[in-house]
Amino acid sequence: MNIEKLKANIYLGLVHHPIKNKRGDLVTTSVTNLDIHDIARSCRTFGFQRYFIVTPLKAQFELVRKILGHWEEDAASEYNPDRSDALSIARHVESIDEGIEKIRKIEGTDPLICVTGANFDTFTGKEIDLLNKAKVDKRPIFLLFGTGWGLHAQVLERADFSLEPIFGASEDGYNHLSVRSAVAIYLDRIARASETMK
Repeated sequence: MNIEKLKANIYLGLVHHPIKNKRGDLVTTSVTNLDIHDIARSCRTFGFQRYFIVTPLKAQFELVRKILGHWEEDAASEYNPDRSDALSIARHVESIDEGIEKIRKIEGTDPLICVTGANFDTFTGKEIDLLNKAKVDKRPIFLLFGTGWGLHAQVLERADFSLEPIFGASEDGYNHLSVRSAVAIYLDRIARASETMK
């Protein structure tokens, strides 16, 4: 697979607010070290333009800044240059709107907002449908992933596109991937769909 063939400018957002908890209430979730590292590596591998970590909490921003700053240091960069390279595309934003604004400044137009979720009752389409819509609309894609129990309704309601969920294969219906695993699967699917486009 040649990731240079990715036929859309795609930006990923890992959303920590607004998120729903088990009861469906609006909450803010905590940033985790593993999510920052592993999702950055997936984004870099599949040729995504930028990875936005979305949280309004100052303490969480400081954690993100500390982690990203560590891998910009010479010693850390020399010890593991691949990780340092991957994290170079990660950025903190306080809100989805701030992420949209940053994409607008880069691309010159608003992105197509695409949401993901494990329990969607309905969805717009598959990865190839998303890429085709972005091509027709001539817009970049802002692909949003939720933490906690998923993206809150106020995010879903403003979406331009919702991707088909990842369906598990367990006989008892268990379907509870980590967000890191879901991101990697979706990014691979998008890269493969991109290769089939004319």
